[in-house]
Amino acid sequence: MKRTVPIAGLVFAAALALSACGGLGPTTTDEGAEAARIPELAPDQKVSIVFESYNYGLAGAWTDTFDKLLGQFRAEHPNITVTAQKPQGNSPNPATDTISSIQNQMVAGTPPDVAQLGFSDLDFTINQLGAKPLDTLVGADEVQANFDGEKHPYAERAQTLADWDGHTYGVPFVFSTPVLYYNASLFTQAGLDPAAPPATWDQVAQAAASITERTGKGGVYIDCLTKTAKDWCFQSLVRSNGGRVISEDRNTLTYAEPAAVEVAAMGQRLVESGSMPRFNQKQGYEAFSRGEIGMILETSAIQGTFVTGAKDKWDLRAAPMPSFAGKPTVPTNSGASLYILSNDPAKQRAAWELITFLTSESAYTTISQGIGYLPLRTGLMDDPAGLQEWADRNPLLQPNVAQLATMEPWISMPGNNYLQIRDGMMDAVEAVVFQGKDPASTLAAARDQGAQLMPPQ
Repeated sequence: MKRTVPIAGLVFAAALALSACGGLGPTTTDEGAEAARIPELAPDQKVSIVFESYNYGLAGAWTDTFDKLLGQFRAEHPNITVTAQKPQGNSPNPATDTISSIQNQMVAGTPPDVAQLGFSDLDFTINQLGAKPLDTLVGADEVQANFDGEKHPYAERAQTLADWDGHTYGVPFVFSTPVLYYNASLFTQAGLDPAAPPATWDQVAQAAASITERTGKGGVYIDCLTKTAKDWCFQSLVRSNGGRVISEDRNTLTYAEPAAVEVAAMGQRLVESGSMPRFNQKQGYEAFSRGEIGMILETSAIQGTFVTGAKDKWDLRAAPMPSFAGKPTVPTNSGASLYILSNDPAKQRAAWELITFLTSESAYTTISQGIGYLPLRTGLMDDPAGLQEWADRNPLLQPNVAQLATMEPWISMPGNNYLQIRDGMMDAVEAVVFQGKDPASTLAAARDQGAQLMPPQ
């Protein structure tokens, strides 16, 4: 695998598996690289840039938070005009439309200057969309200075999530790990102890059955098993069951092997037993928000929706992702990085100014409080002037924080057909779980089709 990382770690770390990604980060310091750096903007130099974000495309807290941040940026940088836009498309999840949106704009000759793109798109973003190496544009020292921050640095391993071939192409922006949110009120009604949430998937199945039988509500919803959720969380389930969806050398698809088959079969059993409703992603998290499902495995990006739904109605709590009996849980990260796509030096510099602003201490304070994403500048959670009060009164945060110690990266599929490979895998998973298809043969057929779309070795 081409992505490279330094060997380091913090408790709150988006940990990369060194066995899959070893090596060192960018060290470009020669005179040629120095000369290639984009110039600073003159104080009176007017620049207009377009920022495309799938978070901006979501109603409520997401767009409200981004509007607030962009208003602050414009006040601090009156010479830079930022036009924010959501991806062009009709998907219920705007993140699904981002790549096709940018491709269409590139064909028209008007791509956005800076874009928020998912970690699942990393290979394609660099090798096909032409994301610019930031350490070449502004210098490795300036990239590192942004990661170091004024007071609170990025968690060290989080800094390298958008590295490739020794260069830093993106600044990791927002992500989560899979969290088991649960309705403690339904637990009590079902005769379960809300202070002892399920720690294994076998216990989840038992608790879900009790909730459904005794309350008439849905027992559990695992968003990771739907195509709309992409594959970040499915990868976590498979890794936690001892498998992978692609080999470490990125040459072989492995999502039809026993570990993945068992994950899909587990979801199928939950549906066929009546413990998990046959919902799509949106139906699932909306039903949980209304108090109609006992548990949901979900990203913290939806936490604000859950908090609003539960307020004064039912008791919302959170627990770490359950494990498969006898195996360690391996959380993977959701989310995205910020990339520069513009070829114009002035727009590149303006885009870099926007990226450093959106990943600053003040911005993360706003983002975490407004949306629920974890701040990648981890020291903010212990800073009275930062997020300490927010962290202290937000116990829903703790399971997510704890899981980052064992986190592994969401791996992007290779080649130009990566979306078809990924979506074919998730189509098969969804067919197994919600349509009752045979787990082994369905995943094997998808694997064989996906193998034909892999780039030549």
